[in-house]
Amino acid sequence: MRVLVTGASGYVGSRLVPALLAAGHEVVAAARDTGGLDRFAWADQVERRHLDVEDTVSVHLAVRDLDAVFYLVHSMGAGEFLKRDREAAESLVAACAYAGTERVVYLSGLVPDVPADDLSDHLRSRLEVEEILLAGPTPATVLRASMVIGGGSMSFEVMRRMSERLPVLTLPLWMSSRIQPIAVEDVVRLLVAALTGEPRNRAFDVGGNEVLTYGELLTRFAAAAGLVRPQVPLLFAPMSLVGEGVALLTGIPRSTIRALVRSLTHDMVCREDDVRRTLAPGVPYLPLDEALVRSLAGDTAATSLDGDVQGEASSDPDWVGTTLG
Repeated sequence: MRVLVTGASGYVGSRLVPALLAAGHEVVAAARDTGGLDRFAWADQVERRHLDVEDTVSVHLAVRDLDAVFYLVHSMGAGEFLKRDREAAESLVAACAYAGTERVVYLSGLVPDVPADDLSDHLRSRLEVEEILLAGPTPATVLRASMVIGGGSMSFEVMRRMSERLPVLTLPLWMSSRIQPIAVEDVVRLLVAALTGEPRNRAFDVGGNEVLTYGELLTRFAAAAGLVRPQVPLLFAPMSLVGEGVALLTGIPRSTIRALVRSLTHDMVCREDDVRRTLAPGVPYLPLDEALVRSLAGDTAATSLDGDVQGEASSDPDWVGTTLG
């Protein structure tokens, strides 16, 4: 197939491109600054197209003559990002309908079983985007993933930096919720699999083999990293204060951390597992401990065709990687 990857310079997009190439697909990589794609190992194996999701004309030009579009664009900042994400999704739907695109594949987030008003702006925006895509005339396959385990993943890097920099981990009681993390290797495999068969128009919950609390996940991370990190519960810890502390310790932008922290109060687990029968029948998922060990191995070729997708990439942001000397 001839496929467009929006967000090709992002974490998942940069790792999806080599997997698509390896599967024999013709890849068009989209970015605001196409010159910025030079830093990726696959740069000379793809066609490049300018795409600014806030520019309707560029969206229409980017999706022409394609069989499928991977929509991997998410706003994590402050301001009116809900409005921007909504309008961008509406623009994509209109452009794909006009161009006659066969299918759209969207990577969303698991939606906790709570009233919409209780969702963080980050999760509410992802849910709204998927609803817009599913309501459009072009069939959309939506994969709803929880925390993605892999070197370079925002959530993984926050966990790594907190564990490396704090000798004792203090956990607010509201972090006792459960999570179902999934390896980026499996996320990429499922995204590629979404191109098979007849176009689907539905959402799939996507999670790994284990459901555990955040505290249990941190314990497993520490073991994989060879760290000893006792945990102490905090009876009172305002979410805003925790967000500020995490941003300060990790060096990751505050607006991004606030969006992540707000999601920690909900159970982020799959409510159905149809994806295992529909997109990946009989294929085992990567065990959590193996995913953690490989993510910590220090490999920096995750965006190469022969690199370990669980590892880091030389093209990742400066805050990716160990902080230990």
